[in-house]
Amino acid sequence: MLNVRNPPGLVRASLIAAFFLMMSPVRAADSDIPKAFTVPTANQDYVKREAMIPMRDGVKLYTVIVLPKGASNAPILLTRTPYNASQRATRNNSDRMLAILPQGDEVFVQSGYIRVFQDVRGKYKSEGDYVMTRPVRGPLNTTATDHVTDAYDTIDWLVKNTPESNGRVGMIGSSYEGFTVVMALLGPHPALKVAAPESPMVDGWMGDDWFHYGAFRQTNLDYTSGQTTKPGEGEPVRRDAYDDYEAFRQAGSAGAYARAHGLDQLPWAEKMIEHPAYDAFWQGQALDKLVAERPSPVPTMWIQGLWDQEDMWGAIHSYLALKAKGQVDHNYLVMGPWRHSQVNYDGYNLGPLKWDGDTALQFRRDVLKPFFDQYLRTDAPKADTPPVFIYNTGENHWDRLKDWPRSCEENCAARLKPLYLEQGFGLGFEKPAGTGAAADSYVSDPEKPVPYIPRPVRFADGDRWRQWLVTDQRSVADRTDVLTYTTGVLTSAVRIAGAPIADLFAATSGTDSDWVVKLIDVFPDEVPSQPELGGYELAISMDIFRGRYRESFEHPSAIPAGKPQRYRFVMPTANHVFQPGHRIMVQIQSSWFPLYDRNPQTFVPNIFYAKPADYVKATETVFRSADQASKVWLPVVE
Repeated sequence: MLNVRNPPGLVRASLIAAFFLMMSPVRAADSDIPKAFTVPTANQDYVKREAMIPMRDGVKLYTVIVLPKGASNAPILLTRTPYNASQRATRNNSDRMLAILPQGDEVFVQSGYIRVFQDVRGKYKSEGDYVMTRPVRGPLNTTATDHVTDAYDTIDWLVKNTPESNGRVGMIGSSYEGFTVVMALLGPHPALKVAAPESPMVDGWMGDDWFHYGAFRQTNLDYTSGQTTKPGEGEPVRRDAYDDYEAFRQAGSAGAYARAHGLDQLPWAEKMIEHPAYDAFWQGQALDKLVAERPSPVPTMWIQGLWDQEDMWGAIHSYLALKAKGQVDHNYLVMGPWRHSQVNYDGYNLGPLKWDGDTALQFRRDVLKPFFDQYLRTDAPKADTPPVFIYNTGENHWDRLKDWPRSCEENCAARLKPLYLEQGFGLGFEKPAGTGAAADSYVSDPEKPVPYIPRPVRFADGDRWRQWLVTDQRSVADRTDVLTYTTGVLTSAVRIAGAPIADLFAATSGTDSDWVVKLIDVFPDEVPSQPELGGYELAISMDIFRGRYRESFEHPSAIPAGKPQRYRFVMPTANHVFQPGHRIMVQIQSSWFPLYDRNPQTFVPNIFYAKPADYVKATETVFRSADQASKVWLPVVE
């Protein structure tokens, strides 16, 4: 008879298995994934809504609305983005509104704002067709909609369908998001009460993302691929080498690189290739000109970094264009010691440069939020907003100013003062004496272009990209294809406040050439408190100019070989003091690779289609005689 109290091992196992089958039967239709799962929201201090907001042409735009729980009579802060509204509204997975929204929003969250993010048409969850920086309605956009109308229709819907709001809207955003803010200002909805374009894309040919004075920024091929290969996030361009310097050099022209990687399938890449000059295509999209033609009554704070490695043209030139139209009473300028979009993150430092506290938080808390509160909150006091708030990068503090550039009414006597190239690679404020052929020369070889940062170069290296404008320029100072001029050790401070101007008299043995000019602060050989800054060569302002555009940005022309030409161009704005014990340096070169495409140094109608045989060595000669005195005009303030 079977002993059920102490069964043999096999029987015992069978009984145990039968027991568990009876308790938890598995059927073919079963799944451990429920048909629906609801996240508990009882502990959240916010409510998140999603809406498909209809535009006037029937296209619906995906919008995320985040409200403080129990909000009433609250202002709305809107950002229109091509970078995924869902992700922009989800920094962390948390029950706290302060944690889920971006770092730059913290001051607004703490003040009870309603936060809204919207995918622009054609991107991520929004309907419609995506057009890179879609132009305003007109010759370049024959449809019935643009970012002006989309912003207007969005704001109109929000104030009518957000009962927790007070009906007042502010817009904010950086880079492309800053571009959408500027577009909204061209025809603002009455409920749009205040705006802050941060590092906005304004003129992509002159000095924002796509070109700088005609020299093409090759990083844009990755951006174009990521933005336009699919409605969601696309892929960067596949690499042929670890070092982008080598990958782009082997490919030849930027156009050849694009075609080799299939980018000729992308309409935006083809548009850039088809429009290498500043023709009607680019002129019609220059928002600094458009905001001056159609000035908005909306109080606007124009914001950018002094070392913005992506969009250093837009904010300052829009502000200056509006100032020229008498619109400064409600337009404000802010320039911090920041990289691109750093205004929305920590601002303690940039690379090795250390500031007086968290400059980005200081600005957001003490200037930006009170400015927005004044126009968006019914109970807010008038803000003490400085007309110009700009960081002094030599003395390490904020300057609160009445005007920019600094005016004579402030007894500042701002003026341009020429800093001349001198014999023996010196620099001085006295004009060279005599005439003749006093000059310095170098050979520019397209096969050995000057790298913009030390190799290996990888555009995917975000840390190096974000701070490349403050890279120590000693890395190229001793190259034979770079001219380096330096003052003696300064015995008194030299203060500049404005935009330096490069003014070169130069000749080339080729028929085209690029000119890179850098204004540099050379630190003393020893900096005891921070030894790594000993002898550091810090770029204060630098840019590139494509020589074929010396006479006309729209109509390029070949450079007459061997004949001196004048190249004059405005460099990025600075607010800096060259301190006693430092030296001032100017560097001149003819390539900045692979950030900018190589000039073949042979004139061809379109450099994107340059052939290998077009790339030739050229002898570049920079003159420094009395009648051809090359110099950098400094906006000196005494």
